[in-house]
Formats: sequence, C-alpha cells, structure tokens
Amino acid sequence: MTLLEAILLTVITASTPLVIAAIGELVVERSGVVNLGLEGMMIMGAACGFAVAILTGNTFVGVLAAIGAGVGMALIFAFLTLGLVANQVASGLALTIFGLGLSGLVGASFVGAKRDAMPKLDLPVVSDIPFIGPVLFGHDPFVYTSLALVLGVWWFITRTRAGLVLRACGENLASAHALGYSVLKIRLLAIIFGGACAGLAGAYLSLAYTPFWSPGMTAGRGWIALAIVVFASWLPWRMLVGAYLFGGVTILQLHAQGMGVRIPSQVMAALPYIVTIVALVVITRGRGGRHKAPASLGMPFAPDH
Repeated sequence: MTLLEAILLTVITASTPLVIAAIGELVVERSGVVNLGLEGMMIMGAACGFAVAILTGNTFVGVLAAIGAGVGMALIFAFLTLGLVANQVASGLALTIFGLGLSGLVGASFVGAKRDAMPKLDLPVVSDIPFIGPVLFGHDPFVYTSLALVLGVWWFITRTRAGLVLRACGENLASAHALGYSVLKIRLLAIIFGGACAGLAGAYLSLAYTPFWSPGMTAGRGWIALAIVVFASWLPWRMLVGAYLFGGVTILQLHAQGMGVRIPSQVMAALPYIVTIVALVVITRGRGGRHKAPASLGMPFAPDH
C-alpha cells in the first residue's frame, strides 16, 4: 500500500504541469489558433516565477509573475498572428526559441539557488486518513487548480453561450464574423488564457515540482502537451486522461528501471510516448469517439472592416 501510495503521488505531480499547459492550449486551438510556442511560454513562466519568488521571498507573488510572463509571451504571439497576420506555425516556433533564450538570461543569476516548495494542503482529520488522505488531500494548490481548470473549461465549452461562440470561431470564422462576433477579440482572449496556463505550468515546475531553476527544465513538456491536445481530439476529459496516462507510464518506467527490469533503457524512455499515443488513438476511434479538428484551425483572419 505504501508503494502504491508513493506511485500515485508521483504520477499526480508528474502529470499536473501537462494538464495545466494542455488545457490552456485546448482553448486556444478551439478558437482556431495553433500556438506552438507553448514550450517557450512555460520556460519563461518557470524562470520569472522562480526569480520573483527568490527576490520577494513570496511564492504567491512568484506564481503571479509566472502567469504574467506567460501572458506577455502570448501577447507577442497574438501581435504577430492576429495583428500582423503572420504564419501561426512559424510564429509559435519563433516564440519557443525566443523563450528558451530569454529564460536563460532571466534565470542566469538564480542557477543553484533553492527555495522551499509550495506547501501542501493539510486538512484536519481528513489528511490523516491512511492512503486516502495523502492521495486525495495531500497535494499543493497547483494540483487542485489543474483539476478545477479542466472542469471549468469543459463547462465553459459545452454549457455556455460564450463557449459556443469560441467553438464557432474555430469551426467557421467567416460565419462567426458574419454573425457579428469579433473573431480577433475572441482569439486574443483565448491566446491570453493559454499563455496564463502555460506560465502557471512553468511556475509549478520551478516552485513546487522541483523548487529550483535550471535552464531547459521544461524538458519538452510543452511539446508533449501540444501532442496530448491533438490526440485527445480537443476534448477536455480526454486531455486529462492523456496527461495522467503519460505521467503514469513515465513514473512506472522509472520504477521498472529501478527494480532492474531487463529492457533496454531507450525502449523504457520511449514507452510513455508510445503508450499515450496508442491509448488516445484507441479512445478516439471508440464508439462515438471521432472528433475532428476545428475546421478553421490555423487559418488566419483579417477582417475587411
């Protein structure tokens, strides 16, 4: 039971940054925009969040700074793709390269610095229940925020008029514009939300998951989150399953290596990616599982007036 508890706790912590980043990107892509700059926004959130937390001595202020950094990077992307109608793919790739370089500059003075991780919740009585307490009620606020974001986005997209308008912009931007909706404004708000989530995911990495700064500490998680959104067919609950599946297989393959399982390390390292892709493809092709990409995904929009 102790081993199972440890595995579940590590799976949840490993999956949380993927959930936060992917749910933001899901909203962005539902509006018809592809932002490949997720990695750059996450690393900037990690760098700025850690730097501000060290300078102010306040983790919460660091989290706000990380969100602000993510939003700032997202606004650069929005200016390029919405204002200048630049290619979304090229702009996203440029944003990632820019973020990786700028984060190294921002965090150069903080390499080697350490800070206490964000404290976990400690609810009286409930947190002391064996197994259930630590697994369900013993996490930091980031974990519960990630789950609340998934629930909130699902409700927003499927149950609100604003969510319907967002999906309309992603499915047929010309029709949405003809009906009087501001496609550029809706896409801008979606991009800002995605940037805030990416910054928050970066803050989790440097302030909770591994409370220190290291260049490149996102380690490709932004690209993984992008892939999970696509393979989850742009549906929030599938995205959640995909993120936890990837985190779970990652942790299990580490335990397997520690136990001396005789499988080449290269195969074990690739296993999380293979299992996640296969599982999400199976889910997508299941009964009622087909869900096409937003029809206007990646299409630029320049109104005539």
